[in-house]
Amino acid sequence: MLPLSAARKSSLLHAVQQHLARGDLAQARATLDQLIRAEPQRADLAFQMSRICFELGDRAATLDHLRRALQLSPDDVRLQQSAAERFRHLGCAEEALALYDRRIAADPRAIKPQADKAHYLQLLGRFAEAETIFRALIRRHPAEAELYRIFLATQKLPAGDPLIRAMEQLWARRDLPEGKRLHLGYALAKAMEDTGQFDRVFPYLHRANALQARAAPFDEAAQDREFAAVLAAQQKLAPLPDSAGAPLRPILVTGMPRSGTTLVERILAAHSGVSAGGELGHALKLAYHLYGAGEAMRPIAPGQTGSFAQRYLTLAARDTDRSTGAFTDKSILCHLIFGLMAQSLPGARIVVVLRDPRDVAVSIYKNHFTTGTHRYATDLAMIAGAIKRFRRSLRHWQDRMPDRLHLLRYEDLVRDPEPQSRALVATAGLDWEDACLSSHRTTGAVRTLSVAQARAPIHAGAAQGWTKYATELAPFFDAWGDETWD
Repeated sequence: MLPLSAARKSSLLHAVQQHLARGDLAQARATLDQLIRAEPQRADLAFQMSRICFELGDRAATLDHLRRALQLSPDDVRLQQSAAERFRHLGCAEEALALYDRRIAADPRAIKPQADKAHYLQLLGRFAEAETIFRALIRRHPAEAELYRIFLATQKLPAGDPLIRAMEQLWARRDLPEGKRLHLGYALAKAMEDTGQFDRVFPYLHRANALQARAAPFDEAAQDREFAAVLAAQQKLAPLPDSAGAPLRPILVTGMPRSGTTLVERILAAHSGVSAGGELGHALKLAYHLYGAGEAMRPIAPGQTGSFAQRYLTLAARDTDRSTGAFTDKSILCHLIFGLMAQSLPGARIVVVLRDPRDVAVSIYKNHFTTGTHRYATDLAMIAGAIKRFRRSLRHWQDRMPDRLHLLRYEDLVRDPEPQSRALVATAGLDWEDACLSSHRTTGAVRTLSVAQARAPIHAGAAQGWTKYATELAPFFDAWGDETWD
């Protein structure tokens, strides 16, 4: 290829940005390819190409261009950070960890690279390695409250552990910023429960959740309108006959947060024909992009679902590294678009996990969610409303397509795992494999709050945990009213 003039290079780069602004990713890729062939040593162009290929769903090209960018600019800290996140997303664990090590070596006193590595080790189930890093970080930075919260997500402290006293001393500081007190409150509540001091759990939770609510208020009426509009937009979509013969098909695993969806996903993903997608998050985003977001969603006609299905499967194949067989998608809000999924993806199987609402409420209230997500989680009465909204959505789809939903009760699963697991695997259209009874031994990152539970054998110990907090749950009971628990 002949060298390009500076003016031509500038023109091509401007064209790439225009194509991206219009959402024309294919043309942006083709145009950027001309620039890269003219200037193959530019790391920024290779990185930009990796981002475009990622959005197009081209996993192999994404990784190739990302690795090329790192070769061209091995000391670029921002590139290393972005690349580590991308490698994590695509399941390239060792490459992500290697980048964290490079960042740590470049600045051994920086907190974030070490905390990022420790957190990722947790997701990979390498808890002992993560503990070593977290304890060392906390010794050097005892006022960094978020370190305690992240560490304790997978660590049960024994009574008398010095970290508990350190957290209590930090909590007593009147000058502790609210942002740090928020994280510390969740951590101390977890430590109190782990050490059997149940009367001290909710005071910390009330303070932490109040601070979280202030940072991200919840509009319950707006969510009611959103849910109603999305369900109404799918009235014309009748589910197509189930088809298990599709080359790549999703197994939707949904339910309220903290209801046991991660356990169900791990059982399925232990099967040789299934990959765990986790909370992919693509389906609802695509539906909102194509048909209108939330209350603005337009009625969807049966002939308008082809592009949705194609794009969804492309992104799922990218993230799961699977082009045939089945993958799980446990995106929480998929229950809003069961109609769209069943009409556009006839091979999709739908599993809904149900758990005692009282246990769900306690678990939601105890956990920190990324600010801006699950905004109802900071108030017990609002949690009751959120569970009721979910149940209304479920009843809607049960009425419209009762044969497409497989309901699984968490309590039944942990009480008697084998028959429930066999029924689950059969519902997913799979032949039984004994590995599904040893789901805790499977590898791969767990990207949810249930990371510790997913690495443990199935047990019934978490059932009826709410009874320890019956008094504290009074606002939840008042909001729940007379509706049955089942």
